[in-house]
Amino acid sequence: MAPRRVPTVLSIAGSDSGGGAGIQADLKAFARCGVHGLTAITAITAQNTRAVEAVEPVSPRMVFNQMLAIAEDMGADAVKIGMVESPETIDAIAVGLTYMGIFSAPVVIDPVMVAESGAVLLDDETREALVDYLFPRADVVTPNIPEARVMTGLSKRAGQEELARAVLELGPKAVVVTGGHSEGLVDVFFDGDEPVEIEGEHHPSGAAHGSGCTHSSALAAFLAHGLTPLEAAQRARQIASAAVGNGLREIGKGAGPVDVFGLAGSEPLDLRP
Repeated sequence: MAPRRVPTVLSIAGSDSGGGAGIQADLKAFARCGVHGLTAITAITAQNTRAVEAVEPVSPRMVFNQMLAIAEDMGADAVKIGMVESPETIDAIAVGLTYMGIFSAPVVIDPVMVAESGAVLLDDETREALVDYLFPRADVVTPNIPEARVMTGLSKRAGQEELARAVLELGPKAVVVTGGHSEGLVDVFFDGDEPVEIEGEHHPSGAAHGSGCTHSSALAAFLAHGLTPLEAAQRARQIASAAVGNGLREIGKGAGPVDVFGLAGSEPLDLRP
């Protein structure tokens, strides 16, 4: 009996030297969800659990070349797009998706626009390029509440359902407005039909650095497995919630990284010869 084919998922995102978010979180989430992770790195960051100290963008040509190399040999059953640095990088990604013939594979966009501190990370030109060129190619977009407000221009009085409806008008097939900044900590899924609330376990004492990356990557992985967008969003919420609950609070002096594998509660490997 031939072994089953393991799905492949491409993450187009930045690298986190602290290992908590970005490409590093994506690869861990992919492995946890049973897919093989591929990467096209858009930026290298010098960061730890407390702050991002420096960011060095990868050239748009190199971002495209990474995607092209994958297209020529491996392909991808789904794509997750995270941190983007410039309109030129977004253009390179759009062209890369075309070369990959990716239109038959689902695309998930985690619009990394607003930091936990509330600081806006993308300038207006880059944000507009993201919405104009990549949102129409997305099967699911996963903004948190502050990011959805920035994208839509709606006020702080707008609820998650209103935000989800407004984001859907920007072009994606479905939206998940994640609830980490809401009172009820509930995600809202909307694909043009009836909004669906997605609940999950709450872990106030957990470690949440990388939770958004983990959520969007898990969602892409479950789409690669053939689940519907709603099913994938529900499963991704479970994965992300558990990762926060298992978060490694003892690592670093700031917000600890999420842990999709439950490392602290597992038996260490016996490395004796």
